[in-house]
Amino acid sequence: MSQHDGLNRRAFLRTTGMTALAGAVGSGSALAGVRKGADTATPIAPLADSTKFDFDTPYSRLGTESTKWDAALANNEMGTITAGMGIADMDFKCAPSITKALKDRVAHENWGYLTLPKTFAEQVATWNKERYNLNVDPETVLITTGVHPGIIATLRAVSPPGSKVLLITPTYNGFYGDLTYTDTKAEESLMKYVDGRYQIDFDDFEKRISDETKTFILCNPQNPTGNMWSAADLMRLGEICLKRNVLVLADEIHCDFANKGQKYVPFASLPNKAVVNNSITFKAASKSFGLAAMKCAWCFSDNRDLLAKVRRYNRADLTTIGYISSKAAYQGGGEWLNQCVDYIDGNHDFAQKFIKSNIPLIKVGQKAQGTYLMWLDMTEVADRIGAKQMAADAAKTMTGRNGRGPSPESMVTKWVAQHAKVALNAGDTYGLGGANHQRMNIATSRKTLEAALTSMAKTLDGLKKTSTAAV
Repeated sequence: MSQHDGLNRRAFLRTTGMTALAGAVGSGSALAGVRKGADTATPIAPLADSTKFDFDTPYSRLGTESTKWDAALANNEMGTITAGMGIADMDFKCAPSITKALKDRVAHENWGYLTLPKTFAEQVATWNKERYNLNVDPETVLITTGVHPGIIATLRAVSPPGSKVLLITPTYNGFYGDLTYTDTKAEESLMKYVDGRYQIDFDDFEKRISDETKTFILCNPQNPTGNMWSAADLMRLGEICLKRNVLVLADEIHCDFANKGQKYVPFASLPNKAVVNNSITFKAASKSFGLAAMKCAWCFSDNRDLLAKVRRYNRADLTTIGYISSKAAYQGGGEWLNQCVDYIDGNHDFAQKFIKSNIPLIKVGQKAQGTYLMWLDMTEVADRIGAKQMAADAAKTMTGRNGRGPSPESMVTKWVAQHAKVALNAGDTYGLGGANHQRMNIATSRKTLEAALTSMAKTLDGLKKTSTAAV
């Protein structure tokens, strides 16, 4: 937000008003026709690595049954929407190599059964070697429908119903659904928050392990806090789990998003082979290339006995377009991804500065080390809108998750959606430590990001300390 440097927050809000919002969603923008569906894709030829890709032009997803936009608009009864910033997928046009590969495949007008070639596992291995110097034996790559099905298959193989699964919290909320599906129980180890950064509480982590604890789901990098775990962090976790006979399930699906000065350390790259053999890693092209709906992922482990157990429970119901898309991403999407990661790093810088300068009711810690997510402390917002009372009142007429009443965090989510027209994710769904927080996805054009933050700033600037505004 260099053009606003040095401006007083209230002066900024008065002088700019909703200029950023109009610039992003006005009649001349790519979001202007949001009720008419997504932009029509134009033919794209193969592009050289020197190509400059456009992440800055807003790209409408409304009218495409998008969970992030259409479902948020409907579920929050927003009427209109400035930005869908909830569920973790990206708003950019996909890499041209993917579009071209899909067009080429669609030209063959038959969609019979697909035999997945061994060359795909070899591509997976090559990608990891070239990008992270990680040696993956293609023979140890197990293709899955998605990371969730892979985790579920592993839990069924090694975690009996009723057993405990260790989590470092706050953590990805989807893990809790996997545990429900496998009839296992969460054992949560709350991280420490020190000087604006989350840290693992290793003493608490080990204390949480009992004879009932069979597995630990590692989120590397951590969703939603954005931690990129160091080799020392991972080794200490791995040694504890090895000593206590707890298998490590490493979900590394966000691994490609490391911000400047940060490094992703694969769990499987640790020097202690016994620690590595006590693990299985899950990955996909889905987060990196915006292919969440394509249903193609994979896992691997140096422990072939473990893989054999997991294979018994794994059913990879792949789609042809999922395979084609992932293959094209790994073959020709590397430079697109490099530029995408750089762009999102810039979004982190922009959002950090904007919030600290213009939205004092929202607290942010240090810049996330990785992912395209931000973890917002909205305690003061919750207090000023009376979120606890709102949740209590709503509980009289509606039921929330797991049969319980709506949470205060869900009330904040809905309040922001209805007043600022920005859809976020309620923090309480991310486990212990998620109270009074919201998760914000910034994998969008900077124009859309600025519009969303400007709208939030104007909305929250009007809140008084005694406000009890209802949804």
